[in-house]
Amino acid sequence: MPSVLALQHVAFEDLGSIESGLEARGWPVRYADAATADFGVLDPLADGLLIVLGGPIGACEEDAYPFLKDELRFVEKRLTAGLPVLGICLGAQIMARCLGARVYPGPVTEIGWAPLILTEAGKRSPLRHLAPEKTSMLHWHGDTFDLPDGAALLASTESVAHQAYAWGPAALAVQFHPEITARGLERWFVGHAVEIAGTPGVDVARLRADTGRYAAALERQGRLWFEAWLDEAAG
Repeated sequence: MPSVLALQHVAFEDLGSIESGLEARGWPVRYADAATADFGVLDPLADGLLIVLGGPIGACEEDAYPFLKDELRFVEKRLTAGLPVLGICLGAQIMARCLGARVYPGPVTEIGWAPLILTEAGKRSPLRHLAPEKTSMLHWHGDTFDLPDGAALLASTESVAHQAYAWGPAALAVQFHPEITARGLERWFVGHAVEIAGTPGVDVARLRADTGRYAAALERQGRLWFEAWLDEAAG
Protein backbone atom coordinates (compact mmCIF):
# COMPACT_ATOMS: atom_id res chain seq x y z
CA MET A 1 0.00 0.00 0.00
CA PRO A 2 1.21 3.58 -0.62
CA SER A 3 2.66 5.28 2.43
CA VAL A 4 1.97 8.83 3.61
CA LEU A 5 4.41 11.31 5.08
CA ALA A 6 2.95 14.24 7.05
CA LEU A 7 5.30 17.14 7.79
CA GLN A 8 4.15 18.56 11.13
CA HIS A 9 5.10 21.95 12.59
CA VAL A 10 3.33 21.79 15.97
CA ALA A 11 2.13 18.61 17.64
CA PHE A 12 -1.50 19.64 18.02
CA GLU A 13 -1.98 20.42 14.30
CA ASP A 14 -2.32 16.92 12.91
CA LEU A 15 -4.16 15.17 10.07
CA GLY A 16 -7.48 15.24 11.92
CA SER A 17 -10.30 13.66 9.91
CA ILE A 18 -7.93 12.97 6.99
CA GLU A 19 -6.17 10.28 8.98
CA SER A 20 -9.26 8.09 9.29
CA GLY A 21 -9.71 8.20 5.52
CA LEU A 22 -6.15 7.06 4.98
CA GLU A 23 -6.51 4.32 7.58
CA ALA A 24 -9.66 3.09 5.81
CA ARG A 25 -7.60 2.67 2.63
CA GLY A 26 -4.85 0.91 4.53
CA TRP A 27 -2.32 3.64 3.77
CA PRO A 28 0.23 3.79 6.60
CA VAL A 29 0.92 7.28 7.95
CA ARG A 30 4.04 8.58 9.63
CA TYR A 31 4.68 12.06 10.95
CA ALA A 32 7.95 13.96 10.72
CA ASP A 33 8.60 16.95 12.96
CA ALA A 34 9.73 19.53 10.40
CA ALA A 35 11.72 21.55 12.93
CA THR A 36 13.96 18.61 13.86
CA ALA A 37 13.72 16.34 10.80
CA ASP A 38 16.85 15.32 8.92
CA PHE A 39 15.77 16.33 5.44
CA GLY A 40 19.04 14.94 4.11
CA VAL A 41 17.87 11.46 5.08
CA LEU A 42 14.18 11.77 4.18
CA ASP A 43 13.39 11.00 0.54
CA PRO A 44 10.83 13.43 -0.93
CA LEU A 45 9.90 10.88 -3.62
CA ALA A 46 9.55 7.78 -1.44
CA ASP A 47 5.93 8.07 -0.31
CA GLY A 48 2.68 7.85 -2.19
CA LEU A 49 1.49 11.10 -0.63
CA LEU A 50 3.13 14.07 1.09
CA ILE A 51 0.99 16.29 3.32
CA VAL A 52 2.49 19.55 4.61
CA LEU A 53 0.54 20.67 7.68
CA GLY A 54 -0.05 24.04 9.28
CA GLY A 55 1.71 25.94 12.04
CA PRO A 56 2.03 29.37 13.67
CA ILE A 57 5.20 30.49 11.86
CA GLY A 58 5.58 32.19 8.48
CA ALA A 59 6.78 30.47 5.32
CA CYS A 60 9.33 33.28 4.81
CA GLU A 61 10.92 33.17 8.28
CA GLU A 62 14.06 31.20 7.39
CA ASP A 63 16.24 33.55 9.44
CA ALA A 64 14.38 32.64 12.63
CA TYR A 65 13.66 29.04 11.62
CA PRO A 66 16.52 27.74 9.45
CA PHE A 67 14.89 24.33 8.95
CA LEU A 68 12.50 26.04 6.52
CA LYS A 69 15.29 26.20 3.92
CA ASP A 70 15.58 22.41 3.97
CA GLU A 71 11.82 21.93 4.04
CA LEU A 72 11.35 24.22 1.04
CA ARG A 73 13.94 22.27 -0.95
CA PHE A 74 12.29 19.00 0.08
CA VAL A 75 8.81 20.09 -1.01
CA GLU A 76 10.13 21.65 -4.22
CA LYS A 77 11.71 18.33 -5.26
CA ARG A 78 8.40 16.61 -4.67
CA LEU A 79 6.46 19.16 -6.71
CA THR A 80 8.98 19.04 -9.54
CA ALA A 81 8.54 15.28 -9.72
CA GLY A 82 4.77 15.69 -10.11
CA LEU A 83 3.95 13.42 -7.18
CA PRO A 84 0.86 13.96 -4.97
CA VAL A 85 1.23 16.82 -2.49
CA LEU A 86 -1.37 18.40 -0.21
CA GLY A 87 -0.53 21.62 1.63
CA ILE A 88 -2.72 22.93 4.44
CA CYS A 89 -2.40 26.55 5.68
CA LEU A 90 1.34 27.01 6.27
CA GLY A 91 1.77 24.03 3.95
CA ALA A 92 -0.07 25.90 1.19
CA GLN A 93 2.20 28.90 1.70
CA ILE A 94 5.31 26.71 1.59
CA MET A 95 4.07 25.22 -1.68
CA ALA A 96 3.47 28.71 -3.08
CA ARG A 97 7.06 29.70 -2.28
CA CYS A 98 8.37 26.51 -3.89
CA LEU A 99 6.41 27.42 -7.03
CA GLY A 100 7.93 30.91 -7.17
CA ALA A 101 5.03 32.89 -5.71
CA ARG A 102 5.23 35.61 -3.06
CA VAL A 103 4.00 34.95 0.52
CA TYR A 104 3.22 38.00 2.65
CA PRO A 105 0.93 39.35 5.41
CA GLY A 106 -2.70 39.24 4.35
CA PRO A 107 -5.18 42.11 4.49
CA VAL A 108 -6.73 40.63 7.66
CA THR A 109 -6.05 37.87 10.15
CA GLU A 110 -8.69 35.22 9.58
CA ILE A 111 -9.41 33.16 12.69
CA GLY A 112 -12.79 31.48 12.90
CA TRP A 113 -15.52 29.89 10.84
CA ALA A 114 -16.66 31.33 7.50
CA PRO A 115 -17.81 29.88 4.17
CA LEU A 116 -15.66 29.51 1.10
CA ILE A 117 -16.40 31.16 -2.22
CA LEU A 118 -15.61 28.60 -4.90
CA THR A 119 -14.48 29.62 -8.36
CA GLU A 120 -15.94 27.82 -11.37
CA ALA A 121 -12.87 25.59 -11.35
CA GLY A 122 -13.41 25.00 -7.65
CA LYS A 123 -17.00 23.92 -8.25
CA ARG A 124 -15.75 21.26 -10.65
CA SER A 125 -13.02 20.11 -8.26
CA PRO A 126 -13.22 17.96 -5.10
CA LEU A 127 -13.71 21.22 -3.18
CA ARG A 128 -17.33 21.03 -4.35
CA HIS A 129 -17.89 18.93 -1.23
CA LEU A 130 -16.95 22.01 0.84
CA ALA A 131 -19.33 24.37 -0.96
CA PRO A 132 -20.90 27.06 1.29
CA GLU A 133 -24.34 25.45 1.21
CA LYS A 134 -22.82 22.26 2.65
CA THR A 135 -20.55 23.54 5.42
CA SER A 136 -18.70 26.47 6.91
CA MET A 137 -14.90 26.33 7.00
CA LEU A 138 -12.31 26.94 9.71
CA HIS A 139 -9.76 29.65 8.85
CA TRP A 140 -6.66 30.34 10.94
CA HIS A 141 -3.98 32.41 9.23
CA GLY A 142 -2.48 35.89 8.95
CA ASP A 143 -0.37 35.47 5.81
CA THR A 144 -1.48 34.89 2.25
CA PHE A 145 0.19 34.31 -1.13
CA ASP A 146 0.12 35.26 -4.77
CA LEU A 147 -1.22 32.62 -7.12
CA PRO A 148 1.70 30.60 -8.55
CA ASP A 149 2.21 30.62 -12.30
CA GLY A 150 0.23 27.81 -13.89
CA ALA A 151 -2.00 27.29 -10.85
CA ALA A 152 -5.79 27.20 -10.97
CA LEU A 153 -7.54 29.28 -8.30
CA LEU A 154 -10.22 27.19 -6.60
CA ALA A 155 -11.51 29.23 -3.66
CA SER A 156 -11.55 32.63 -1.97
CA THR A 157 -13.22 34.28 1.00
CA GLU A 158 -14.69 37.76 1.21
CA SER A 159 -11.44 39.07 2.72
CA VAL A 160 -8.71 36.97 1.09
CA ALA A 161 -8.69 36.25 -2.65
CA HIS A 162 -6.36 33.26 -2.75
CA GLN A 163 -7.55 30.47 -0.48
CA ALA A 164 -6.98 27.33 -2.54
CA TYR A 165 -5.26 26.36 -5.77
CA ALA A 166 -4.40 23.31 -7.80
CA TRP A 167 -1.07 23.00 -9.55
CA GLY A 168 -1.03 20.22 -12.07
CA PRO A 169 -3.02 17.04 -11.53
CA ALA A 170 -1.52 16.03 -8.18
CA ALA A 171 -0.80 19.14 -6.09
CA LEU A 172 -3.45 20.92 -4.01
CA ALA A 173 -2.92 23.81 -1.58
CA VAL A 174 -5.62 25.01 0.83
CA GLN A 175 -5.08 27.90 3.24
CA PHE A 176 -8.03 26.85 5.40
CA HIS A 177 -8.49 23.72 7.55
CA PRO A 178 -10.79 21.06 6.06
CA GLU A 179 -9.10 18.43 8.26
CA ILE A 180 -10.17 19.89 11.59
CA THR A 181 -12.36 18.09 14.15
CA ALA A 182 -14.17 19.49 17.17
CA ARG A 183 -12.09 17.33 19.49
CA GLY A 184 -8.85 18.40 17.85
CA LEU A 185 -9.75 22.08 18.08
CA GLU A 186 -9.79 21.93 21.85
CA ARG A 187 -6.01 21.46 21.66
CA TRP A 188 -5.75 24.45 19.32
CA PHE A 189 -7.56 26.64 21.85
CA VAL A 190 -4.77 25.88 24.30
CA GLY A 191 -1.84 25.87 21.89
CA HIS A 192 -2.88 29.10 20.19
CA ALA A 193 -4.04 30.85 23.38
CA VAL A 194 -1.65 33.81 22.94
CA GLU A 195 -2.68 34.39 19.32
CA ILE A 196 -6.37 34.17 20.22
CA ALA A 197 -5.94 36.69 23.05
CA GLY A 198 -4.05 39.06 20.76
CA THR A 199 -6.58 39.04 17.90
CA PRO A 200 -9.41 41.58 18.24
CA GLY A 201 -12.88 40.09 17.98
CA VAL A 202 -11.67 36.53 18.58
CA ASP A 203 -12.18 34.56 21.79
CA VAL A 204 -12.39 30.92 22.79
CA ALA A 205 -16.06 31.08 23.78
CA ARG A 206 -17.14 32.21 20.31
CA LEU A 207 -14.78 29.80 18.56
CA ARG A 208 -16.14 26.90 20.62
CA ALA A 209 -19.75 27.92 20.00
CA ASP A 210 -19.18 28.14 16.23
CA THR A 211 -17.33 24.84 16.32
CA GLY A 212 -20.45 23.29 17.87
CA ARG A 213 -22.49 24.63 14.95
CA TYR A 214 -20.23 23.70 12.07
CA ALA A 215 -17.62 21.05 12.93
CA ALA A 216 -19.79 17.95 12.53
CA ALA A 217 -20.81 18.93 8.99
CA LEU A 218 -17.22 19.78 8.11
CA GLU A 219 -16.01 16.40 9.35
CA ARG A 220 -18.51 14.66 7.05
CA GLN A 221 -17.85 16.88 4.04
CA GLY A 222 -14.13 16.97 4.70
CA ARG A 223 -13.91 13.21 4.40
CA LEU A 224 -15.81 13.36 1.09
CA TRP A 225 -13.52 16.12 -0.18
CA PHE A 226 -10.36 14.25 0.74
CA GLU A 227 -11.51 10.92 -0.70
CA ALA A 228 -12.47 12.62 -3.98
CA TRP A 229 -9.16 14.48 -4.17
CA LEU A 230 -7.11 11.40 -3.32
CA ASP A 231 -8.90 9.43 -6.05
CA GLU A 232 -7.96 12.11 -8.58
CA ALA A 233 -4.42 12.77 -7.41
CA ALA A 234 -3.18 9.36 -6.39
CA GLY A 235 -5.65 6.85 -7.79
